[in-house]
Amino acid sequence: MTHPPADPPVHHTVDGPQDAPPLILGPSLGTSLSLWDPQLPSLARQYRVIRWDLPGHGGTPTDVLAAAPTPTTTVPELARLVLGLADSLGIGRFAYAGVSLGGAVGAWLAAHHPERIALLALICSSARFGEPAAWHERAALVREAGLGLVADTTAGRWFTPAFAGSPQATALVDAVRRTVAPAGYAACCDALAAYDLRAELPRITAPTLVVAGRSDPATPPAHARELADGIPDASLVELSGAAHLAGVERPAPVLAALLGHLAAHPADASGSPAADVPATDVPASDDRSRHAAGTAVRRAVLGDAHVDRSIARTSALTEVFQDFITRYAWGEIWTRPGLSRQTRSCITLTALVAGGHHDELAMHLRAALRNGLTPQEIQEVLLQTAVYCGVPAANTAFALADRIIAAYLDDPAPYPAPHPAEGTEK
Repeated sequence: MTHPPADPPVHHTVDGPQDAPPLILGPSLGTSLSLWDPQLPSLARQYRVIRWDLPGHGGTPTDVLAAAPTPTTTVPELARLVLGLADSLGIGRFAYAGVSLGGAVGAWLAAHHPERIALLALICSSARFGEPAAWHERAALVREAGLGLVADTTAGRWFTPAFAGSPQATALVDAVRRTVAPAGYAACCDALAAYDLRAELPRITAPTLVVAGRSDPATPPAHARELADGIPDASLVELSGAAHLAGVERPAPVLAALLGHLAAHPADASGSPAADVPATDVPASDDRSRHAAGTAVRRAVLGDAHVDRSIARTSALTEVFQDFITRYAWGEIWTRPGLSRQTRSCITLTALVAGGHHDELAMHLRAALRNGLTPQEIQEVLLQTAVYCGVPAANTAFALADRIIAAYLDDPAPYPAPHPAEGTEK
């Protein structure tokens, strides 16, 4: 049940259609709602996306916290701020995705207010963020000396060494000094120190996705596995080449995982009360839902530019095939929960090599990179095909992959879409 709308105490933005399913996105300690900028355009196509700032971060003042000589907070108090925001927007039930502390807020809500959380995604988060003493020490340091020393070491916690010097990483680290209030940061450290949801994970009934960066020193993959093991029927995705802010360092695979999770649970993500059925991963059950789910996954795997171009080129002759492939291949097969998106890419690459479908192979090599496969993992897949599909077939596949991966390594950010001459625009 929602309460009468009131002025929300936290700074937020709303993007996407007013009548679309609501999706609330939570940030990490030391960041603002801009953390979700890489994923926002794609998410806002289909969802009413609400992003919010932590106290003392971005546009939210520290004084939203209870008045005290030394401001402090807890995860339950932050969760109540989110519920207040949802109430002010007239939102009852919503999907929620959060990074680190933002994820902890979502997990607490899912455990204590299951009637509000339709679907949950926890990105580089934890059920317990280490020993409380370390967080208390960091809070004391920030209260005494400001954020300078913490900001100096932030890049090493947030990003892999290969990404730490990138413009995106530098901008986020600089923002710690410019847009975060020491009192708000320290208060959030107190929240992390007191947080321990391990015993309550089985209470979470919302369909849950857990995403981990394999190189994350702040919440290592073991933390993600604990979440996935403790939450009934949770799915786990581990991303190579990503540290704590995986959505910045590997934006496309994080988006693909999130869109796939949302697409696999269209009824749960709709924001309406959940039906009286088990919260299990099942494909959409009617043509319209399958088409919507398939479109979401297709965009996540192949990229918006490719799908937009494909739609623009659809003719009266090909329209029925476009509908078929979206509903069947993307809406029924790629949305199934039994295999990870990365595993499906491995299988698809192998099948295309075996069949000699080189245009489709070029398209799905790019898709594999978007799905989170590394060049080294693609190399292993193609080497395997040399044994079971034949050396000539693998030779052609390696030549294609060499060109595509070279372009990707030169500029990985956009995950280049297939050239119009390559593939059948599926």
